[in-house]
Amino acid sequence: MAKRQNSHLPLKDALGEFIKENKLQKGMDKVDARQAWVKLMGNGVNNYTTAVELRNETLFVSLSSSVLREELSLGKTKIMNMLNEELGKEMIKKIVLR
Repeated sequence: MAKRQNSHLPLKDALGEFIKENKLQKGMDKVDARQAWVKLMGNGVNNYTTAVELRNETLFVSLSSSVLREELSLGKTKIMNMLNEELGKEMIKKIVLR
């Protein structure tokens, strides 16, 4: 394990280093993407959302309503932009609604 250069490392930076050293970023991104969907889409959409999964740069969203799926498909680009803005980085390049 690498020796600390500074014993007063902020917690955020220490966690960031831990995540990077242990190659956990992909897992964290998956959790962050799911949380961003829940936060931005609200209860109306979340009641019909059965699964949200980030694979590579594609967000797969399973919905139990074909009508809602059709409605959301019209605004996929806007939804993707809102999610990426919420996440603070270009994490999602494509959304697949199923």
